Amino acid sequence: MKKTPLFDLHCSLHAKMAPFGGFEMPIQYEGIIAEHCATRKGAALFDTCHMGEFLMSGPRACADLDRLFTCDVAGLKIGRCRNGFMCNERGGVIDDLIVYRFADNDFMVVVNAGTQETDYEWIIRHLSPHTVARNIGPETAKVDLQGPGSPRIFMQLVNTDISDFKPYQHRHFSVLGEKMLVSRTGYTGEIGFEIYCTNAHAADVWRECMRLGARPAGLGARDTLRLEMCLPLYGHELNEERNVACSGFDKLIAAGKEFIGSGAVRDPAAKSESLAAIMLDGRRAARAGDAIADASGTIIGIITSGSFGPSIGRAIALGYVRSASASPGTRLMIRAAAGNQELPAAVVEKPFYKGSTTRREIKEFI
Repeated sequence: MKKTPLFDLHCSLHAKMAPFGGFEMPIQYEGIIAEHCATRKGAALFDTCHMGEFLMSGPRACADLDRLFTCDVAGLKIGRCRNGFMCNERGGVIDDLIVYRFADNDFMVVVNAGTQETDYEWIIRHLSPHTVARNIGPETAKVDLQGPGSPRIFMQLVNTDISDFKPYQHRHFSVLGEKMLVSRTGYTGEIGFEIYCTNAHAADVWRECMRLGARPAGLGARDTLRLEMCLPLYGHELNEERNVACSGFDKLIAAGKEFIGSGAVRDPAAKSESLAAIMLDGRRAARAGDAIADASGTIIGIITSGSFGPSIGRAIALGYVRSASASPGTRLMIRAAAGNQELPAAVVEKPFYKGSTTRREIKEFI
């Protein structure tokens, strides 16, 4: 297994480590619920050094990325970033990603850990001859500082006014004497910052954030946080076999432009099923792979992610169901593979967690 630049630091903090995306990653420190609540109420640190980063440049770079990704790359302003999907010809998702625009012809793409090698190969195969690509993932570290307490910590870290730093914006800041790229995208539902630096500086950034009050959090809490926000996890809600049109993330699919797989994505027949937010009646969680039945007992779908939602106080899940059964209020029964039990549930409005601070103004928190 690969190790991030923060591996030794995680071990010194007694983190529980486990494989994820080809890396040995921290799953939890003091406990998933405690780390989840620390993110919702204070500030938490996440090691995301395992993510991949690609630089793209050249006179055709923008057009190439617009053809590769579902989001509107041409309309992305310099200093901004945007979520999107990269699809195959059938409309299946090769990966979900974030595009950063540094200049008219200069971009960075951030991809998932387990798919970065195949992502890079796919992108290279579809670039124009004059577009230059470089994989900087191995030399790039990333630390995510998340939570309503993070703006105060980050302001102390950079020692400058950050009140006009907007969501989905990126800038360079001097952090501990080094120039670092920082963005505001988030994956937790809370206001926060993604700090990109060299591998050599990652541990210093982590320690200083901890000194200023942030608590370390692992992938366990990251999963419950994103699930409460109904955000997808590649390999669960998204994969190459299921058409992205079923996911419900229409805002990440630009209207009126052609991209690889766009014909399949816009085919009306592609929406025969929908990704539903499912709240169970109790605390017992459904698990990925559990069958979903309607009120008559007919199997109509499958759970893709499930957990207890610490901020909700109930078990929650995401799952694909027949589109006719995806309306909020629809009663369901989850047939748990483990224990051979049936768990009553219902479709609810997305997201489960309604108190998100992701897009709120920083000045509210400093």
